[in-house]
Amino acid sequence: MVPDVYDMVSLYIKEIKSFFNSLTGYLVIIAFLLINSLFMWVFDTSMNLLEGGYASLDTLFIMAPWVFLMLIPAVTMRSFSEEKRTGTLDLLLIRPLTEIQIITAKYLAALTLIILALLPTLVYYLSVVSLGNPVGNIDKGGTWGSYIGLLMLACSYAAIGIFCSSLTDNLVVSFLLAAFLCLFICYGFEQVGSLISMGEAGKLILSLGITEHYKSMSRGVVDTRDVVYFVALTLIFILMTRNRLESHKK
Repeated sequence: MVPDVYDMVSLYIKEIKSFFNSLTGYLVIIAFLLINSLFMWVFDTSMNLLEGGYASLDTLFIMAPWVFLMLIPAVTMRSFSEEKRTGTLDLLLIRPLTEIQIITAKYLAALTLIILALLPTLVYYLSVVSLGNPVGNIDKGGTWGSYIGLLMLACSYAAIGIFCSSLTDNLVVSFLLAAFLCLFICYGFEQVGSLISMGEAGKLILSLGITEHYKSMSRGVVDTRDVVYFVALTLIFILMTRNRLESHKK
């Protein structure tokens, strides 16, 4: 393994360990599963699967983006803010790694934790499949499309959170900035677009928001345009983070 790749992997492992050496990793996974489980199986609402009478995971895919609005900023807020606060960012930047490699290691570590939180929800899928009448009566295309959409959304949220963490050495400010920016990009464009309900302008504004593309993927059809949107959004914020690190070195 070439030295820079080795250093990148070492940084990735260090970030993963930092999540689980503190309560962050455990709390994120437990909170994500607990909140979604309560709405899906316990709370007496229209989203309760047992009360709804339909074999679907719609509740998970409705609730998860809202839960991620809080949990992903909590995961990413320490990425660079903690390095700035403790004065270790300069030491990190003189390692034989490019800014992109440093960002990628931290980004992949955050994304790994998010995926670990998502994996246990496959138990929900198996439960709904077994509860269907007949067994297996579930929209598999829509379900897996929604999972892909949720993963793409998490990728975008994580990139936004990493960027916000690079802006400040205050963990709380980093968290609030990331939560607000994720909320705006996810739902702000949708609200503005709904006010301009006619013409191409409204459609264009809607297409700038995450919700339109997430809903599209949730229908079970993974459109290339939606994938390109999420990849582009993620890359934009990663590149913006790189610019922040480069300006810090000057």
